[in-house]
Amino acid sequence: MPLPDLLTIPEIRARLEAIFPEGTPRRSYFTRDIAANTVFVMLYGGMIESMGRWLAPKHVYCMSDRQAEQQGEGERIAYNENVLKRGFKPAGQQWYKDNTRESIRDETLNGLVGVGAAILKSGVATNSGKPRYALQAGFAALFNPSLQEEGLSTAITSWREKHLDPLVLARMALIRQGAAAATADNVEVRLPNGSLRQLSSGLSSVISKAIIEVFAPAFLYQPAIILLSESGNKIVAQEADLIARLGLRIDKATLLPDIILFDLAEGRELLVFVEVVATDGPISESRRQALLTAAEGARILPARIAFVTAYWDRSHQAFRKSFESLAWNTLVWFMTEPEHVVMLREKPELEKRRIFDLIREGG
Repeated sequence: MPLPDLLTIPEIRARLEAIFPEGTPRRSYFTRDIAANTVFVMLYGGMIESMGRWLAPKHVYCMSDRQAEQQGEGERIAYNENVLKRGFKPAGQQWYKDNTRESIRDETLNGLVGVGAAILKSGVATNSGKPRYALQAGFAALFNPSLQEEGLSTAITSWREKHLDPLVLARMALIRQGAAAATADNVEVRLPNGSLRQLSSGLSSVISKAIIEVFAPAFLYQPAIILLSESGNKIVAQEADLIARLGLRIDKATLLPDIILFDLAEGRELLVFVEVVATDGPISESRRQALLTAAEGARILPARIAFVTAYWDRSHQAFRKSFESLAWNTLVWFMTEPEHVVMLREKPELEKRRIFDLIREGG
């Protein structure tokens, strides 16, 4: 079977970014330079399912620009065989040092295996330096240079639907929807009482819409919105009567949260402060204490108060940037994984508790 035609490495990276868009777990492992280089070497050597050729990390870290330019069939096959010989030196400067073999194996190659993009040769030990990796045939076909535009898009979608986890696919879809909504002229939100409000365009508004339309009905018994604000302390919606009955006084200039929800269910009343983070501004410890003080003035017990920081996605820079600032005893919710919520519980609440008990409780 002849070796496949080759794309350039930048073209391979562009296709990897299309195959694994925002929302793919550990996306950077599949879209960075070392991933594109690894896929190139596997295509270069014909390490593809059913072709009988297998790749070792050495094939990748010993590759060089000069060798990559030698694309005749004989030159490619000779590299496959010679690179495994003791003392082999490539033509030109090799791409990586020998000690990168672990990251190539553990992060890139095993990552590709984990999502069904590569396969393993049976009977070879996990930490062996022997060849044991090949591209899955359908995945390799996505890098056919003749596959372009609509045909490429259709092939990528088909491969994803066959090989990626349904939850990952759902997360990708939500991210695409969010990205599209963020660039729209405005974002329309339906409040719990059925009325509609218009928010300015942007990611913060998209997340706010999800909090009100998705989070609130999923995690509260009888949700009501007390306040919805936008950046610049602009109040879009508020329930003045409910605010007055609660006696809640919040300084609009310094303490105004993005959203305040209230669970109206009898015996389960709960005040929920929500901060929407598109760039910065989570529920930090100082902010949590200030909001608790405001609620204390309204004689609302801490046990009847919850704090939520809402993000677009856990792979988004805003989450990575602000995670260390999040306060204990608060919740974290991601728009792209709407059925899940993360609770940050401080140590005093976990005294005399063990992981075994926590796992059973969570199950």
